Amino acid sequence: MPVLFTQGDLFATPDLHAYAHGCTCTGSMDAGVGLAFKKRWPQMAEQYRALCADRRFHLGDVFVWSEGDVTVYNLAVQENWKSRAKLAALKHAIEHMVQLAPKAGVRRIGLPRIGSGLGGLDWSRVRSVFEEVGAKTDVELVVFDKFVRATTP
Repeated sequence: MPVLFTQGDLFATPDLHAYAHGCTCTGSMDAGVGLAFKKRWPQMAEQYRALCADRRFHLGDVFVWSEGDVTVYNLAVQENWKSRAKLAALKHAIEHMVQLAPKAGVRRIGLPRIGSGLGGLDWSRVRSVFEEVGAKTDVELVVFDKFVRATTP
């Protein structure tokens, strides 16, 4: 399925109930979009931190967390905050995520520009990975390539 590239606020899109974001393998979500995920779902962040503390989260891995009707895919794309994200790890994690999603009934996943912010990857290369993986799956990847804060009523 073609990837939908859009702009807006990932968390303010009413028909999205599954999300993904890039993570380090050290258990820290203290900057960038990871911090927004941590604030929104602190229990997820605690489980992620424990997984990393036990050294059970490696490049290319996917940690799936669900609560109610929300599913979050935490994708291991960086060893630590000092290192750059790895494109191969991103591709592997996204491929794994789209294999897992249908088994959980997830048909649509919202994602930021994973790895191209604090991760230091070139956005055009990341975009190509999204397009390549998206072409091989029925899971719709909704990539927010430009953040636009939602207006509050």
